[in-house]
Amino acid sequence: MKLPDQTDVPALGQGTWRMGEDAGRREEEIAALRTGIDLGMTLIDTAEMYGDGATETLLGDALEGVRDQVFLVSKVYPHNAGRGRIEKACESSLRRLKTDRLDLYLLHWRGSVPLEETIEGMDALIKAGKIRRWGVSNFDTADMEQLLRAGGQACATNQILYNVTERGAEFDLLPRLAEHGTPAMAYSPIGQGELPTSPGLSAVAGRHDATPFQVALAWVLRDPRIIAIPKAGDAAHVADNRRALDLSLTSEDLAAIDADFPAPTRKTRLAML
Repeated sequence: MKLPDQTDVPALGQGTWRMGEDAGRREEEIAALRTGIDLGMTLIDTAEMYGDGATETLLGDALEGVRDQVFLVSKVYPHNAGRGRIEKACESSLRRLKTDRLDLYLLHWRGSVPLEETIEGMDALIKAGKIRRWGVSNFDTADMEQLLRAGGQACATNQILYNVTERGAEFDLLPRLAEHGTPAMAYSPIGQGELPTSPGLSAVAGRHDATPFQVALAWVLRDPRIIAIPKAGDAAHVADNRRALDLSLTSEDLAAIDADFPAPTRKTRLAML
């Protein structure tokens, strides 16, 4: 898939939330990330919030020797997104990640810092070569409209909670992003590794010799406007996620999923984790 500046990125990447918080799982998590890179899942998302920096530190170690193969994404706390603070926050993330630049830097969620000030800081980081592009996370439709009015036309993506159980963004947010050529990035695309019992997902999984989780991930990936970043803590789970790319869901499959998880018929507040 292409970002607004025509940069190619994988439609299926890797998330890292809660990685690096258990020292006993360190090697297993690093192996998982490296497996994902080997399988072409080279867009990796993290945040300064995750593990209070521990996740970025783990990822920095995982990327040794392969940093140039990866499209690296991190996120800044809203309270660090103001003048004089965003530069320091970015520098801290870069140190933990053992790199000299981020490919994409996101405002983690809407805070009290004026959007104009955050945009100014992001632009300064681009000019300094610390980041290549910037975007936002957890912005609903009204937030995106305000971002554009504040001069945020360069926003590269909006990272949102989106999966079969959380489809609210389809009502107005995803269409609005599409109008501006801005892709969405779906975090927790298969929930937190849990899905409600679903006859539709089970039936589709049986037809494709897949798991319901692979079907749910393939369902997110059906939309060419969406990048999915599932988190997997071990190599086998990463490989399972990768297989979702090989599933081609039919209209019958999509109808079965819609029957269990209907599309929204009215505006609902964008959910976030």
